[in-house]
Amino acid sequence: MNFDLDQAVEVANQAVTVHHDRPLSDVEILVLKGAWNRDSYDQIAACNQYSTSYISQDIAPKLWKLLSEAIGEKVKKNSLREPLKRYWETQFQTNAHSVTEGAVVTSNLSKLRGEQVADADEGALPYPTYIHHPEIEANCYDTLLNHPGSLIRIKSPKLMGKSSLINCLIGQLITQGLRTVNLTLRMADRQHHFCDIDTFLRWFCFNVEQELDLESQLDRYWNAEWLGSKVSCTTYFEKYLLNQNESPLVLCIDDVDLLFTYPDLYEDFFGLLRSWYEKARSRPQWKKMRLILSHSTEAYIRLNINQSPFNVGFPVELPEFNLPQAIEFAQRFGLAYPPEQMEQLVSLLGGHPFLLEKMFDHLKSHQEVSLAEGLQTAPTQAGIYRNYLQALWSQLKDTPELQTAFTAVITADEPVVIAPNLAYQLQSMGLIKVMGNLSQPHCELYRQYFLTNA
Repeated sequence: MNFDLDQAVEVANQAVTVHHDRPLSDVEILVLKGAWNRDSYDQIAACNQYSTSYISQDIAPKLWKLLSEAIGEKVKKNSLREPLKRYWETQFQTNAHSVTEGAVVTSNLSKLRGEQVADADEGALPYPTYIHHPEIEANCYDTLLNHPGSLIRIKSPKLMGKSSLINCLIGQLITQGLRTVNLTLRMADRQHHFCDIDTFLRWFCFNVEQELDLESQLDRYWNAEWLGSKVSCTTYFEKYLLNQNESPLVLCIDDVDLLFTYPDLYEDFFGLLRSWYEKARSRPQWKKMRLILSHSTEAYIRLNINQSPFNVGFPVELPEFNLPQAIEFAQRFGLAYPPEQMEQLVSLLGGHPFLLEKMFDHLKSHQEVSLAEGLQTAPTQAGIYRNYLQALWSQLKDTPELQTAFTAVITADEPVVIAPNLAYQLQSMGLIKVMGNLSQPHCELYRQYFLTNA
């Protein structure tokens, strides 16, 4: 299988998340992508409107150190491809047997539903520890491939595997000849690109054309003064981007919840996406568009019901791992434990993929530590989640009303009602689950740790 830029970013992000308790930042991803494309620090800085000294003297050295520690091999600007590829291959080979035992999604829908297993090389493979959701993947694949103008909404807390699901789907759709764009709003500079709708939409269109490897024609079609930014953007898609060939275009926009705190932006942008979805009902050109919107929280935003993309299309919510999936996940790391201990682990961590992965990665690297010991120390200052949980607590302390609301949630015996804006923020941090108007801790680990150590 080819190892490309998207896989490199995914692998680097996973490695850093597991080993350093945080994902790569927006600017770190920009530097990684620039270095992969062999751009100079001057070019990376200029393209993203940063100072060269900030990129070359601050961000880059720390990033290479971070990656080197995460993958266990020296990483530098001019020699990052091979180390990342070797790390990816090592992880893949370690888990190849379990991955090929029915885990790979194939381009045939009947295979997606489990009638036949594909070889690993036939389909897109997310990072090797990804656990597939066959029914979800089959429904998403069918919707995007066979339903013109379709829209899929993927919602789940952070670090639940949304990006891997998207990569898996996109890989399969590419084999069917569909054009794809996978764009995350984390790549935008919020201070600059989120300042007004015209700047944001031009940034958006530019990144789409770059993903499609098309020559920019923005200046030819853009006339914000007379037509407005939304009409200019729509015209650009209809007359240029969609018009390149007859192949459908799958446009995935990840981390759309970053716009939820920018009312002036989200009203225009989400209304625009809804209008494109509606156009596909009657206009042939727009039938070629397929939209995927991915977000980590509920859309607690004020939108006219007829202008929101969050009440149409096919909704997807990634579930936490159940006990059989957690057992399979452990096997990906070459680990096996008694079912009763695994049940305790799932109960403590709520089946959260990131928390499980961190535990299994630690136990694999420290074979002298038993799962029982890991369970006992997990919610304490001696546990492997200490730095991760302390970072969350520091975020809470920066906003006293948020800290108070979270304290109310973890001290209650039953789910409680808290202010919607606070529930949104706590859910965005992954600390709580929201069910209607009620909130509860996302997992027992959070309740135990923060009650004892906060």
